[in-house]
Amino acid sequence: MADREFALVLHDIAPATWPDYRSFVEEIDGMGNIPMTWLVVPDFHHRSNTFEDAGMLRLLHQRMARGDELALHGFYHCDDAPPPRTPRDYFMRRLYTYEGEFYPIGYDEALERLERGAELFRREDWPLEGFVAPAWLLGEGARRALKTQGFTYTSDPENLYRLPDYTAIKAPSLVWSARSRWRRGMSWVVNERARRRHRHEPLIRLGLHPVDMRHDISRRYWIDTIRRLLEEGYQPTTKISWLHRQSHPKPMNTATS
Repeated sequence: MADREFALVLHDIAPATWPDYRSFVEEIDGMGNIPMTWLVVPDFHHRSNTFEDAGMLRLLHQRMARGDELALHGFYHCDDAPPPRTPRDYFMRRLYTYEGEFYPIGYDEALERLERGAELFRREDWPLEGFVAPAWLLGEGARRALKTQGFTYTSDPENLYRLPDYTAIKAPSLVWSARSRWRRGMSWVVNERARRRHRHEPLIRLGLHPVDMRHDISRRYWIDTIRRLLEEGYQPTTKISWLHRQSHPKPMNTATS
């Protein structure tokens, strides 16, 4: 089937997480020209400042020069807001994730973090097009703030959203929950079913996290899946490259024989 693509997306990029990813990225590079989207966290958990680490910045500049995409991924990637007060918020912020940074904060705080992150990207002369909230969670105030910042897109597990109007474009993700043995076992089943279910979609995203690299079953799954997709004729891309081509599709060949 023609015109199927996949986007390899590395979440939670920071100096503290790069050692988890290093050998995986080297293995992917050895498979050929496979561009990646790197979701960059400015100050991961308040303890890993990407933009004060010369080695990390050098690496990211090199990756962008190779054709990779850099996108802003929150600011701290942790939920340090006051404790949840409602059952729904408790579920979202304590059971679903502890890292939904942009879920509980209001407009002003979200705007301040977005502006700080954008300024760091501009300082490095990096294109400012993608913003992905940690755990894909945006509260209402953060949604409104994001509309003001000139980003091209955001995303959740099922869709890309063109900004500022949040126009949804279906682009399903495979993603693992690798923090416990039973979750890793279920993730293999869930992702294989999802891969087959979405085989007709023009874009499928592979959403990787540092913890995936710490377990052989999840790390091997990603390597095998990338190989399988390439063998099936999928073309690797970045999210922003794919989106730009949807805005400017190839002209149809109208020549007649």
